Amino acid sequence: MYYYHHHIGDYRRDTGHLNLLEHGIYRQLLDLYYITEKPLDANAMRLVCVRTEEEQEAFRRVLSDFFDKQDGKWSHKRCDEEIKFFHEKSGKAKESANKRWNKNKDLKNANALPTDSESNANGMLTKNQEPRTKNQQKTTTKTTSTLQKPSDVSDEVWTDFLTTRKALKAAVTQTAINAIKREADKAGWTLESALSQICSRGWKGFKADWVTKDEKKDFWEGRRVI
Repeated sequence: MYYYHHHIGDYRRDTGHLNLLEHGIYRQLLDLYYITEKPLDANAMRLVCVRTEEEQEAFRRVLSDFFDKQDGKWSHKRCDEEIKFFHEKSGKAKESANKRWNKNKDLKNANALPTDSESNANGMLTKNQEPRTKNQQKTTTKTTSTLQKPSDVSDEVWTDFLTTRKALKAAVTQTAINAIKREADKAGWTLESALSQICSRGWKGFKADWVTKDEKKDFWEGRRVI
């Protein structure tokens, strides 16, 4: 996952007893859990850069307070629920898009007109059929072409973005991408972060004013919060 919500009330209620060091370690562990989408293993301490004895002791306290140990790994109930919800939402969006695609495809086949090369017995064009002009042919080619994935966006996020746009019946054009990038720049976000936000919240587009100042700051500093 590239983005997750931070429920401030829930977090403050559950972590009021932590000191600043424990807060930092806990947030690092949450980030690691969501990025990998799986329970923490023995490498977690190294991956969140726990080094000193004081940090190691705080690390163990945080694990004990918020994680459940099963088969040598540490799981987090709330994280698992959020990850499951994210994938179910993404799966439903893809399923809905596929159903619409198949429906439109079947409708197109059922109502297909004769091709430009078909003619009647006298060599004339069939009824209700008109030859395509060069301009019409160019327009069709341009419409059906595939927009290239931006180099600064991962394959996974781009695929989810295309699925979301299709589900919302919104075309994916270079103009739309440019508009999203401009707003992402205003918010201090990368294009990938903006596209991830669109997928997570089911938006058609992205506006800098749609996200809070705190969210802008978190993404600018490279943090993603629950």
